[in-house]
Amino acid sequence: MAGQEHEGAREVAAARLQAIADEILGHLPCPSEPCATAQHLVPGAGDPQADVVIVGEAPGASEDKVGRPFVGRAGRLLDELLEAAELRREDVFITNVVKARPPGNRDPKPDEVRHHWPWLEAQLEVLQPALLVPLGRHALGRFADPTDKISAVHGAVLERGGRRLFPLYHPAAALHSPPLRGVLFEDARKLGEAARALAAARP
Repeated sequence: MAGQEHEGAREVAAARLQAIADEILGHLPCPSEPCATAQHLVPGAGDPQADVVIVGEAPGASEDKVGRPFVGRAGRLLDELLEAAELRREDVFITNVVKARPPGNRDPKPDEVRHHWPWLEAQLEVLQPALLVPLGRHALGRFADPTDKISAVHGAVLERGGRRLFPLYHPAAALHSPPLRGVLFEDARKLGEAARALAAARP
């Protein structure tokens, strides 16, 4: 019976996330520049009952081409980091604050973040993750205090706004600054330990 209830809850969560994705994909045409210029919107993907939710800032060129999150060079490094954490991509949920690529990979503007934010909040309401993993300073800033700097808070659990965060440097940062690669892998191992500890503590 418990197994049937679990599967039923999974199906409900998957359906709710799909409804959010359908709303994102179906809201075009849209005057917001990232939505208007993107090849594909990128709602997110992964386990509808994931304990770990990974949030980037916005899709890049590779993601824009295929409509899936983190599939380019940074995505390949993210897969390596998940392996170091003893996690699999299919066991986490990966999304972005903004669901469309800003032109030229520029940072999203405040009004663009406001436009997309309700969809992320809706996804998080369904997922209720044990750990929310913001990637990089921009994503961190959407959840943490203004004084929280990624250089100071990465690789550790951070309680902010009723959420349990585990900030990581963005994988793209390590592609541009190779010394960060070792830091990222050490933080990924800590992420895996934190995720397993929280899962074990759940009733």
